Amino acid sequence: LKENYIEATHALIEGGADILLIETVFDTLNCKAAIFAVKEVFKQLGRELPLMISGTITDASGRTLSGQTAEAFLTSLSHVPLLSIGLNCALGADQLRPYVQTLAQKAPFAISAHPNAGLPNAFGDYDQGPAEMRDLIRDYLDRQIINVIGGCCGTTPEHIKALAELAQQYEPRKMELLA
Repeated sequence: LKENYIEATHALIEGGADILLIETVFDTLNCKAAIFAVKEVFKQLGRELPLMISGTITDASGRTLSGQTAEAFLTSLSHVPLLSIGLNCALGADQLRPYVQTLAQKAPFAISAHPNAGLPNAFGDYDQGPAEMRDLIRDYLDRQIINVIGGCCGTTPEHIKALAELAQQYEPRKMELLA
């Protein structure tokens, strides 16, 4: 696993990546293998890029596939110097918000959220349009729980444009750094 992450990290950096995002994390042991590989590549290259991590809460239980709560996910990765930690995939913006809020209350890092455009319908399609997703994300911004917003499954360039236009109307979440 580490070797695969090393190969992918080299390719991303050689391809011109500005930031690395380890995302859709459902098991922090896998994530730690990715972090180890990324750090090894940084050492080999003699330079580092900002690192983001995004986990996945799989359902209304509020847990990752391996059983961690959002708070446990954060705790297990809080030793890593990160640009951001967040959540993506599996849930729409309305279902994901409480777990993102948990991270925002406890994390010394920036918070990211990349929800799906709602939940898939019976055909596996996502019915939530850009305006509806934008209106749900407004709650995140009103509560000041995110620094980075994007989309995952079912989102389109129109969704991202609507979110970007909305986000421009707000100040980013203020981070209280731990002493």
